[in-house]
Amino acid sequence: MQIGLLGYGTVGKAFHALSKEQPALTVKTLLTRRPRGTGCRETDSFADIVNDPNIDLVVELIGGIHPAYEYISAALRAKKHVVTANKAVICAYYPELVQLAQENGVCLRCTAAAGGGIPWLSSLSRVARMDRITAVEGILNGTTNYILSEMTARNAAYGELLAEAQKLGYAEADPTDDVEGYDARRKLVLSANLAFSALLREQDIPCIGISRMTVADIAWARERGLVWKLIARAERRGDAVSAFVCPTLFPASTPESQTNGSANLVSLYAERIGKQSFSGAGAGGWPTASNVLADCLEIADSSRSFYSDRPAAPLPIDNHGEVKTWLFRSYGRYAVRQETAADAFEAYAAVSEIDSGALLAHLPWGML
Repeated sequence: MQIGLLGYGTVGKAFHALSKEQPALTVKTLLTRRPRGTGCRETDSFADIVNDPNIDLVVELIGGIHPAYEYISAALRAKKHVVTANKAVICAYYPELVQLAQENGVCLRCTAAAGGGIPWLSSLSRVARMDRITAVEGILNGTTNYILSEMTARNAAYGELLAEAQKLGYAEADPTDDVEGYDARRKLVLSANLAFSALLREQDIPCIGISRMTVADIAWARERGLVWKLIARAERRGDAVSAFVCPTLFPASTPESQTNGSANLVSLYAERIGKQSFSGAGAGGWPTASNVLADCLEIADSSRSFYSDRPAAPLPIDNHGEVKTWLFRSYGRYAVRQETAADAFEAYAAVSEIDSGALLAHLPWGML
């Protein structure tokens, strides 16, 4: 199977190296802005790839929404399979791209878009075909997990550790998507769409990141045997989905609390098989490229796309219903309240109007 590779950054380089070890795969053409000396054909024109009848598969690793969306769409229309690690474009255009792939009889796979090197989306899809998934949740962002892990271990301030994460390559120069929870929310949308055969909208899901976390918050949790993690959660409730992203407190002995550094841990809950969890490297060139490679090999082996054949339907986000336990922090004072997620996020928004440093966290199982 001959491949047109779009992008030659950290993941692109790693994927190209891995593909050389696979007799079934050959990178024929690389889309790049400058010469790379890869040994394959190099071009700065996507037309050289999409119009080449010998290219069967396009691997998109340039990131961002545009021109990635246009490239992926054109490749699918040209009846070429597509593999991508681009959560932003898949999240933004999920229905359109899935429909394009189905109409043209080709595969669209993006296992590396959520979980990095963890085979999360492919496993989620497999379970969804044999059981009814009721919820998905987990640590889905390596940057925030690194910062929170180090804040807990070293009593260091958020700003100091963010700068350190940037130096180490865990955080972008503009870390907003990571630290405000938007990256985790996009991965949650992809996960929930697969789990529930849904079409969720990213903007409908309330989201709180970790940028307001303080050393005092870490100390407050430690005194109670708790550890902070940024958790994304979605749960099917009838004809709607309850979903949110926010800091969450876990007992120090739980798997979530023991997941440190840039690692991810994500779980699904199903009616018959119960809870299944997956953990591993959530980012990085080699782990992410490994999942890209796995998708390509699945397609080379004539595997179906992991997207369900069941028709997906738009589902509203409804966080009313189950009462949960929440921790509010405002002006340095902590208060535990029991209310629905909808009421908690509404109250947090109101408090944030007068206290820009306010924080809301979820306390699973009614701890405290």
